[in-house]
Amino acid sequence: MAWLALAGTLAAAPAPPPVSGAGPSAPPATLPDTEPAAAPRVLMVTSLGELLLELDPVAAPRTVANFLAYATEGHYNGTVFHRVVPGLLAQGGGFTPDLQQKPVRDPVPHEGGNGLPHRRGSIAAARDRGVLDSATTQFFINLADNPQFEGRPGGDPYTAGYAVFGRVVQGMEVLDRIAAVPTGAQGPFPAWVPQTPVVIERVQVIGAAPAASPAADAQAGDAGRRP
Repeated sequence: MAWLALAGTLAAAPAPPPVSGAGPSAPPATLPDTEPAAAPRVLMVTSLGELLLELDPVAAPRTVANFLAYATEGHYNGTVFHRVVPGLLAQGGGFTPDLQQKPVRDPVPHEGGNGLPHRRGSIAAARDRGVLDSATTQFFINLADNPQFEGRPGGDPYTAGYAVFGRVVQGMEVLDRIAAVPTGAQGPFPAWVPQTPVVIERVQVIGAAPAASPAADAQAGDAGRRP
């Protein structure tokens, strides 16, 4: 797993990038043929409260479709935020409370550089640092503005960044509670594992975002796309 490749550097580097192990293979499945509805919303119920996510299928269509497919299947129910780095990110979606990795399907194409910034509250796909098209189930939520996760041109997987595909629209106080949980070494991970598991109890697709009025759009400008 990519985690093992970083094991020697985590202690010295307080801000490691998000990574995602390939994990065991699951039975093949096909992503939906049709594009997701505009701005679908997802309710993520955790052991510390609820997060309401708004996804962006225009900027990251394959990543959003992948996340929605796993959510609809119930994949995320009962998983944990297995990696929480205060002031950086909260990563989850791939492990059970006893840190067993769940099966995954084939990865989706990398959709970084899509114009969505890594700002506080944005949600992005985790991937293996050295493999561009390696995102599967794991995601991370930025706990602060993280411009270092923005991709740079050139196609190098080490500098291509991570694909943002949505943002938290309600529940930032829950995100702060998650960030405050004490962490340490546990299981295969040398650091950053919450000592009290932060469980994702349920992830539920609840529909599209309500349409904004023209006046609200004029006042907000492009702020709605920014976490």
